[in-house]
Amino acid sequence: MPDAYQPFHPNPRKPAATLPPGACDAHCHVFGPAARFPFAEGRTYTPVDAPKERLFALHRHLGISRSVIVQASCHGTDNSAALDAIAAGNGNYRGIAMVERTIGTDAIRALDEGGMRGVRFNFVAHLGEAADLDAVHEIVEKIAPFGWHAVIHFDAARLEGLAPILKEIPVTMVIDHMGRVDAGAGLDQPAFRLLLELLEDEKFWVKVCGSERISRAGPPYRDAVPFGRTLVERFPDRVLWGTDWPHPNLRHMADDGDLVDLVPLMAPTDDLMQRLLVDNPTRLYWTEGKRS
Repeated sequence: MPDAYQPFHPNPRKPAATLPPGACDAHCHVFGPAARFPFAEGRTYTPVDAPKERLFALHRHLGISRSVIVQASCHGTDNSAALDAIAAGNGNYRGIAMVERTIGTDAIRALDEGGMRGVRFNFVAHLGEAADLDAVHEIVEKIAPFGWHAVIHFDAARLEGLAPILKEIPVTMVIDHMGRVDAGAGLDQPAFRLLLELLEDEKFWVKVCGSERISRAGPPYRDAVPFGRTLVERFPDRVLWGTDWPHPNLRHMADDGDLVDLVPLMAPTDDLMQRLLVDNPTRLYWTEGKRS
């Protein structure tokens, strides 16, 4: 949707919420700069440059001290831009990679040493062809000895078919963007009930981010709060939060100050906020797992 794509907000407001020390943005991206890190051929969208310097400045502005950079499809399986940002983050940044099914142990080890802690699979229509399930199984088998997990990004309508398959995959799995449910359809919608059912299995985690995507009311996205709060209160030890900066493929310009101010509404006690923003990402990304 190049004619509808909006660049990131040039001057997001300072949020009213104060985040706890060690707060982590567990879902964001870096794009380019294209002159140094070219975008992938065959990509379904071309974003504006969103380099690490802008991301770091945003995190300082929002009161965020740690982050997980998620490889986006516009860079394909060339993780160079994300690895460059992680290396510049002084140990405070980790990453989620995208890889080819043919990747070998040495290449995974290099990504691991560069700060990657998992791999992402897309099942979202606007990002192109869905991940090949045979490839998913092959890749998972290769990453498991490193203690990595899988991040699953899917359209809500696909969850019914995906759920039995995801249950069989033998690694920790993190679901992006609250399963991309429709905030206008209410808490009792089938997709959200399926998501809650899936999360009863303790190998599943979920990110309570993407409010700007699932909202039907628009900024400041308060209609997304009941979904995030339900997830945080029911699964307090397996939830993560992120900005999703720079908000690729969004049809309006999201203000990250609005998104931060949703956090205390979704995690309404100090304990829940501490788990969401500090304790949970520490366990998943800053505790050494099994190494090959």
